[in-house]
Order: sequence, then C-alpha cells, then structure tokens
Amino acid sequence: MTFATRFAPSPTGPLHLGHAYSALLAQDMAAANDGVFLLRIEDIDTARSRPHWEQQIYEDLAWLGIDWPQPVMRQSQRLPRYRAALDQLSTMGLTYPCRCNRRDIEAAAGAPQEGVPQFGPDGRIYPGTCRNRAMADAGAEDVIRLNMESAVRAARLRSFTETGETYGGQYPLDPERLITTVGDIILVRRGMGSAYHLSVVVDDADQQITHVVRGADLFEATQIHVLLQALLGLPTPLYHHHTLIRDDSGKRLAKRDDARAIAKYRAEGATPQDIRALVGLIEPSPAPSSG
Repeated sequence: MTFATRFAPSPTGPLHLGHAYSALLAQDMAAANDGVFLLRIEDIDTARSRPHWEQQIYEDLAWLGIDWPQPVMRQSQRLPRYRAALDQLSTMGLTYPCRCNRRDIEAAAGAPQEGVPQFGPDGRIYPGTCRNRAMADAGAEDVIRLNMESAVRAARLRSFTETGETYGGQYPLDPERLITTVGDIILVRRGMGSAYHLSVVVDDADQQITHVVRGADLFEATQIHVLLQALLGLPTPLYHHHTLIRDDSGKRLAKRDDARAIAKYRAEGATPQDIRALVGLIEPSPAPSSG
C-alpha cells in the first residue's frame, strides 16, 4: 500500500509555526517513502470557520513549498458520510442523545474524589446523566455520545503502533482505561452534524491514510480513534505524534498566537528555509561574518 499521510487544519485562524512543523514533517515523510501528502480542511464547525482563513491556509502551505492533490477534502461536504457512520454505531446500540450543558456536567461531577480522574482527552469525563435516553428521543439541541462501557464490550479491541520518538512502540487498548479515563465521548455536537473523533476516523479511512502525523497533544485521543475504527470496521493506520512547537515560556502555540503566524513571517521577509530552521527541521544558516 502506498504511504499516505495528511495535514488537516481547521480554517478558524492563522496557521502558526506549530502547523508549519506538522505539515512540513508530514510532507517530508511522504517524500522519503515515495508516498502522497494530502490536505484536508476540517470545517465542520461552521460557526467559527471562515473562507478567508481557508484561503490563507492554501497560500501559507504553497509558500512553504508544500503541494497536494486536488480536490481537497472538506468536512463540511461530508455530513452524509458521518451520519452513515453514526447510524452504524446507533444500530449497534452504542449511542445516546445528551442534553447536558457544561454547567450541568460540572454540577453532576460533584466534588473531585481523590484518585478518580476528572478529565480525559475529550475534556471533563461525562458522568453519564443521560445514558439511559434512547436515540428516538434525540432532539436538535442534543449532542450524541458513545456509551463507552457498551462500546468496549462490542469491539474486538486492537493495539496501535506509534512511530514517533517520544511514544514509539505498541499500545494495546485497555477497556478499563477507556471507561474510567475517557468516558462517553461526543460523536456529534449541536448544530455540527459530527464531531472531531467520529469525522477524523471516517476521513482517514476514506482517504486511505496509512500514517497519521500530528502533534503529541493528540496522543491520548488515539485510543478513542482506534476504538472507533474497530467498531466501524475501518483500518488502523500507524501513528507518529511529534513534539510540539512552544513559545519562549514553554507554552504550546495556539491560533491566537499571531506573533508566530506564518503569514507574519512571510510579511516580514522570512523564507521557507527560515521557517524550517525555526522549527528545527534544518540547521539554521550561520550568521554572515562581520569581517
């Protein structure tokens, strides 16, 4: 099978140095393996996605020297595909509608108990308030959750292979860990038609991605994705979680960090080679001699 990887930004703000590192690393790995690098636009959050940010993604990546096959996959055009995957899980009896808002969840979680995890890769671990509701009761204001306890019983649990330097190795899924430290994840958010965990596994399968290259902040989410792949009968790619690009204080870059935006470096006269040096993909050029 052809080596295939992807870069999947959301058009909700400017790309920064962390995005540059991830995209360049994925492209370099694809080139080294005579493979393909794909671009995917994760724009299911229509309330925050903007056409001008999408256009800037294309411009920034092209300036970096990255190219990709056309047409670009856009999640906003794939809602029927996500609905089909959700229906598959619902037919298995693994989903339920949830009307709880953030305040409800905080109140139901109560006082933290020593040794009991409160947060997982999907945020606050859901206490299960709506778990007995039926999908027939789902309304427009509900999110749809995966019943994790039922899911781990239904799935033939897999392991996944990590090729990154930090996490390299084999990772079997642990059903108890999924239940206690992940909980009932959201599969469909209000007004969006899907959510990250469901759409990403469907997209990776449909694009025949063999190697997922992404930041280490998503490592803990991988167990969720591998579980969903097992439930939906989708292949599990290899994973490569790379180190994160941080600011001078050690904080992970976010889209609000405009000072690290690729477009800002472009406007100030930086070159693509300068960006590669800044993110550690090549050694910086020596300063010119004053003599």
